Amino acid sequence: MTFTRTYTADEPARADVDTWRGDAVLEFGTAWCGHCIGAQPLIEAELGARDVRHVKVEDGPGRPLGRSYRVKLWPTLIVLRDGAEVARVVRPATAQDIHDALRVLDAS
Repeated sequence: MTFTRTYTADEPARADVDTWRGDAVLEFGTAWCGHCIGAQPLIEAELGARDVRHVKVEDGPGRPLGRSYRVKLWPTLIVLRDGAEVARVVRPATAQDIHDALRVLDAS
């Protein structure tokens, strides 16, 4: 699975995310967020070239998954390996910001 275009309101449970195997990126944001819209080409450029699970979660007040990761600003990308956070990038301004966060997945 590579880049996902739409945010889902059906967020996975944190307990389920913690059991995911392999590499994944959780992206928190909303479809109406200007920062999220602006970052989409950067995110797509970096994730589109990778074989990584990408789940876009519609976030907001009271949303349990985002709160469990202490997400405060959008977009926030949480890089996971086997369900554990290994990197994070908040409001990426350049493709390099995302590339640097994903670099931890290249180390086996």
